Amino acid sequence: MYTAQLNAYQTNNKTTLSGRELEASVLSKAAVMLKQCQDGWESAELTQLLSEALKYNQKVWSFFQTEIANPENPLPKKLKEDLLSLSIFVDKRTFDIMAYPASEKLTPLININLNIAAGLRASQ
Repeated sequence: MYTAQLNAYQTNNKTTLSGRELEASVLSKAAVMLKQCQDGWESAELTQLLSEALKYNQKVWSFFQTEIANPENPLPKKLKEDLLSLSIFVDKRTFDIMAYPASEKLTPLININLNIAAGLRASQ
């Protein structure tokens, strides 16, 4: 299922996306990359793939942190606070996985990304 999502992302990414769709798309891509690592945990390429997936996810969330912290961001204050708290969790979990890799630790990151992506798509 996730491989099909990644393929769809890569195909659709070639077209121009709206802001929310772009955000949903990069979150979905990050989730799929993390899920592929989780599913291939015994793979010989896991170290490289996990590093790439975690770095990509970290870049996505760093971008969101920057955008949310911008004083001109129009989101409601409470939503920005909640998203920043969530981003701190994502950062902590990412560093924990880098230090002590375990496939089950990826599940919350995958779920967070997919849920936020679904919410972004639903709000269009």
